Amino acid sequence: MLRGIVLFFLLANGVYFAWSQGLLAAYGLAPAPVSEPQRLAQQIHPELVVLVPPHTAEAASAAAAPAVVASAPAEPTECLTAGLFDVARGTLLAKALADTLPAGSWSLEPGVEPGRWMVYMGRYANAELLERKKAELRGMRIRFEPAPANLEPGLSLGSFDSEAGANKLLGEVTQHGVRTAHVVAERLETHGMRLKLPAVNAALKTRLEALKPELGGKALKTCPA
Repeated sequence: MLRGIVLFFLLANGVYFAWSQGLLAAYGLAPAPVSEPQRLAQQIHPELVVLVPPHTAEAASAAAAPAVVASAPAEPTECLTAGLFDVARGTLLAKALADTLPAGSWSLEPGVEPGRWMVYMGRYANAELLERKKAELRGMRIRFEPAPANLEPGLSLGSFDSEAGANKLLGEVTQHGVRTAHVVAERLETHGMRLKLPAVNAALKTRLEALKPELGGKALKTCPA
């Protein structure tokens, strides 16, 4: 029996060898061919395959990546203000601003210009008397300056934003021998409208040149901190 088994395996191996080498193909017994050109026939749409050079692939990858846009540096701006303007001037200015500047780039806000008080000497009858008073003040080492045009001929010993400040100086110069000085209102408190331009760039500043007549001689100044 053992001999029969050995003969069976030898026969089976011989048949498998003949099948694998295609010796039995004439009888319809042969493995499926895997050599060219049969392997090409098994490809699915080979015409769609495109070889991409390495540098082209890198460029395509870069194009697909989201673009990084460098933000331009912000243009410098400054806050400017002008005024005070009375109601009539403010109304004309508002119309000119609306016609000339972009909306939101300006505003007219209520404002107050505080009064100003001065320690004053005068008015003097003639230039000779004025010069004599100047000489007396120099002798007392008291500072002075010419009075405003509407109070000439006269002398100002100092101006203050409050009447209390002017009265304090008056008391000091009186102790030094000054007898004819007194406190006057150089300017009364004024209510009106103030122009504010919060972010003026170069282009907006150029447009402001056309508004000088409507500003009525009021200069544009940097906004207070």
